[in-house]
Amino acid sequence: MSAHHEEAHSGGKKSIPHILFWFVLVFAVPYFVVTSVISLGFSDSKTVPYPASHPDVTAKRIQKVGSVEMKAVDREPKSGAEVYAAQCGACHAAGVAGAPKFGDAGAWAARIKNGYEALLTSALKGKGAMGAQGGGTFTDFEIGRAVVHMANAGGGKMAEPSKPGTAK
Repeated sequence: MSAHHEEAHSGGKKSIPHILFWFVLVFAVPYFVVTSVISLGFSDSKTVPYPASHPDVTAKRIQKVGSVEMKAVDREPKSGAEVYAAQCGACHAAGVAGAPKFGDAGAWAARIKNGYEALLTSALKGKGAMGAQGGGTFTDFEIGRAVVHMANAGGGKMAEPSKPGTAK
């Protein structure tokens, strides 16, 4: 074979500018095209109406993450039936997500056997699919009343908890 023929098949020697040209064409150009398209798709088209040093911008940036809410303590506590109707009945009336149905003695028997404190702890801290009820709209005492209301409707013989601040 001739030297010219072998050189044609081997591709010959590549110069640095030739290699850089193909690198830019094959890798760099597609990279910049793809990143530009992606950044356009995710860019926030909203403009800031104020400069970054404006008090409104600063106030928004350092706004409170949480807050403390004070409950009215001077109201009369709700009964167990009232709390059940407002908070518990949504799941316990129909037995949603494994909740023992209101009045179903079979479903409540094992739970009642564990006692009031275990039931109250489950209600306040949550258990299974039920979220924690403590710290919500109702006081722990009111949640306790609802626990007794539901347990007694399911065959329990629990005494209603004493109002906080009163002797047993």
